[in-house]
Amino acid sequence: MKFNLSQILSTTMVLFAIIDILGAIPVVIELRRKAGHIESEKASLVATGLMILFLFLGESLLKVIGLDVESFAIAGSFVIFFIAMEMVLGLTIFKEEAPETVSIVPLAFPLIAGAGTMTTLLSLKTEYDTQNILVGILLNMLFVYFVLKNTNRLEKLFGKSGLNILRKAFGVILLAIAIKLFRNNTGL
Repeated sequence: MKFNLSQILSTTMVLFAIIDILGAIPVVIELRRKAGHIESEKASLVATGLMILFLFLGESLLKVIGLDVESFAIAGSFVIFFIAMEMVLGLTIFKEEAPETVSIVPLAFPLIAGAGTMTTLLSLKTEYDTQNILVGILLNMLFVYFVLKNTNRLEKLFGKSGLNILRKAFGVILLAIAIKLFRNNTGL
């Protein structure tokens, strides 16, 4: 097992952009307001577990339902594209309801470990070594935990306009990732 710093940095940055926990701070604040409390530890652990599970079993699961990684990656590129469009244009395409406890649904899944993240993991697996992707997941989830624990402080630090700028910047990065995923898996 050989760790590659370049691969770790690449996977960490790609996952950071797709998870977009900084851009999700307004959503997390709203969920916390509606539910009264978010269990940061539980949300982080469940999301980490889902991502690691999908990293190892995702391809097999797809085979069981008759899909290949390329088809899933192309479908995921569309999901990532629409998430990015939401971020850049301020649209709401995906609608989610907030149940009494939001730590697992919709926070851990699908907000943190959603379809875009799962697709990205399978795509990363075709380009990078698994151990480097695991390190990228763990680094991101440590950051997610930190953000969830400090949402109110970060909201004050960045301010409304700072959060909007972050959201739009990561939206553009996600657009580029969606296009790259589409091109790599269609051969265009």
